[in-house]
Amino acid sequence: MICAGVSGATPTEEMNGAGNLMDFLDEPFPDVSTYEDFHTIDWLREKSRDTDRHRKITSKSRESFWELVKSLLDAWSGWVVMLLIGLLSGTLAGVIDLAVDWMTDLKEGVCLSAFWYSHEQCCWTSNETTFDDRDKCPQWQKWAELMTEQGLGAGPYVLNYFLYVLWALLFSFLAVSLVRVFAPYACGSGIPEIKTILSGFIIRGYLGKWTLLIKTVTLVLAVSSGLSLGKEGPLVHVACCCGNLFCSLFSKYSKNEGKRREVLSAAAAAGVSVAFGAPIGGVLFSLEEVSYYFPLKTLWRSFFAALVAAFTLRSINPFGNSRLVLFYVEYHTPWYMAELVPFILLGVFGGLWGTLFIRANIAWCRRRKTTQLGKYPVLEVIAVTGITAVLAFPNPYTRRSTSELISELFNDCGALESSQLCDYVNNPNMSRPVDDIPDRPAGPGVYNALWQLALALIFKIVITIFTFGMKIPSGLFIPSMAVGAIAGRIVGIAVEQMAYHHHDWIIFKNWCRPGADCVTPGLYAMVGAAACLGGVTRMTVSLVVIMFELTGGLEYIVPLMAAAVTSKWVADAFGKEGIYESHIQLNGYPYLDVRDEFTHRTLATDVMRPRRNDPPLSVLTQDSTTVEDVETLIKDTDYNGFPVVVSTESERLIGFVQRRDLTLAIKNARQKQDGVVSSSVVYFTEDVPQLPATNPQPLKLRRILNLSPFTVTDHTPMETVVDIFRKLGLRQCLVTRSGRLLGIITKKDVLRHMAQMMNQDPESIMFN
Repeated sequence: MICAGVSGATPTEEMNGAGNLMDFLDEPFPDVSTYEDFHTIDWLREKSRDTDRHRKITSKSRESFWELVKSLLDAWSGWVVMLLIGLLSGTLAGVIDLAVDWMTDLKEGVCLSAFWYSHEQCCWTSNETTFDDRDKCPQWQKWAELMTEQGLGAGPYVLNYFLYVLWALLFSFLAVSLVRVFAPYACGSGIPEIKTILSGFIIRGYLGKWTLLIKTVTLVLAVSSGLSLGKEGPLVHVACCCGNLFCSLFSKYSKNEGKRREVLSAAAAAGVSVAFGAPIGGVLFSLEEVSYYFPLKTLWRSFFAALVAAFTLRSINPFGNSRLVLFYVEYHTPWYMAELVPFILLGVFGGLWGTLFIRANIAWCRRRKTTQLGKYPVLEVIAVTGITAVLAFPNPYTRRSTSELISELFNDCGALESSQLCDYVNNPNMSRPVDDIPDRPAGPGVYNALWQLALALIFKIVITIFTFGMKIPSGLFIPSMAVGAIAGRIVGIAVEQMAYHHHDWIIFKNWCRPGADCVTPGLYAMVGAAACLGGVTRMTVSLVVIMFELTGGLEYIVPLMAAAVTSKWVADAFGKEGIYESHIQLNGYPYLDVRDEFTHRTLATDVMRPRRNDPPLSVLTQDSTTVEDVETLIKDTDYNGFPVVVSTESERLIGFVQRRDLTLAIKNARQKQDGVVSSSVVYFTEDVPQLPATNPQPLKLRRILNLSPFTVTDHTPMETVVDIFRKLGLRQCLVTRSGRLLGIITKKDVLRHMAQMMNQDPESIMFN
């Protein structure tokens, strides 16, 4: 049977101690109830404090018109924060998109009419550009052409190759140097840490102003360097930094870590909204993938933040197509039931790729952490960038930015397409509408493109394993989608050619007549991209919504769902953790995943401390502990708090007091109250007995005592204890028998026990 208090809040009873006794916590002072770095928040306590604050504001609002106005401002502050987050994250995303386009093209050449124009923008403004050669215009010159006035031949090719590699190395060196010197937390994707922070962990500085500034700048540099990484994951981190920045403007959020996490959940939704141009997908991503506590009002506010962020990005129009998304597609052919077979096979490929990537990347990251390699992050980034640039330049599909590659792979081959992938043999007698081009035999350009895509697929699979996790901002969404899109396009072209050459086969006979437009290879690329992203992240619902928002392909939800579910099933067969959960485990963050099942038959008494042969539990007594005893206990131990008992003999539990609150209360009392000395007795009782005048001044600290700590009996199954820790976000839980204190279970103990039960190293949980 579980015995639990109503809440973990600090009680607010009226004090009625001795007349000359001063209770220093009648007036709250700064830093009480705040948390140390790398500690876990007490969700119940934060919730109760917010309820008390709200009750106080409501009662005051009846006293005067000004108090009413203040209460209305307090009620609207959440929406104001969402508006500010949406505006800032949308603006930053637009600026990042524009800067990445320009700097990516800068590796190959420069616009003579305006050097700040990207290749596409430069040729838009030219009056000499023809439709057939729309990527060529006199205003845009490659570096070799500008320096030697020769555009063709071995010499200019080698010079362009050399400058491409040089620019890539310069961008990546700047990125890793800025991260290393100014903001070490700006590296990586940020999503594993965001998930951990949203679960209640404190990582000070991770969402700070410097991190925001450096991550924004270095994200542009890292993506522009041509490394196999994306900007989508880091944009979630950037949006959460924006959320944290605006939380500091409102005491409602800055002084309550639980309320702050509601804002950060909404900020994560805004981040995905601007990363993909998918506001609904952003809200679902925050709900499904990153958030730990997601009440209904956070859902509404996430929706509003994602809306404002998407509107801001649309106003900036970074892609120049008057749309939110880069990968907008228009397919003119429906899909057929027989095509579910290759779609499901792409799902299987996505699941296998996800498993391979997670295992290989975690093994490499563990090697980085445990060997000399981790001591040279700058050299590692330079080496990987050099290898990437040298191997990427010869292949046109790896030379261009990954976003452009995915966009081309998603595209349907219309009559106006000039891509190699659309080099089909046309029937000269064909007279059909432009949008209804029948399946045709592949030309030499398509076969050439298939070889290049196969090489690009192998290259992307290998290089992404070594890129993700380096000390620069690096997202995983776009590289994963690129792997799937390449595989999908290859499968799509293969199915298309089979349908053309063997339309009398039984599998094609019912739905693909000769001369019809049966198969859309771009759709296979889209399905493959969803499958691989799902295999790596284990997303399902939010993934499908993001994909159809990303492409506008609402009609193709069923193929996307089939691929996403298949990829998750296949990947889960090899291991339940996605890439973010695996990195959380690797870094030893205290994260209790709500999706994990605990099926072992252990009891609270098996996990609680102290164990057999351990020293007894450190406790305080309600009326016999001196200030010196408390200070010695704090100095000699590193526990986050201490149970308070009636006496050491009876061990009847009274409550629980936080270490930080104790330290601050004693420090404050020594500064402000005369007579408090080391021999002063600390009282946690409601009344202090009359003391002789010769005795030192007592110190009453009942206000910082939590009278309703969460307790379980020693025979409570650990399955129930784990569930309580997950659903209530507890820091610790006391173990009793008939009201007598036996021990304590902390979140770290639970994580250690779960690791032990899964035959993992229990000491890998590094933090408190």
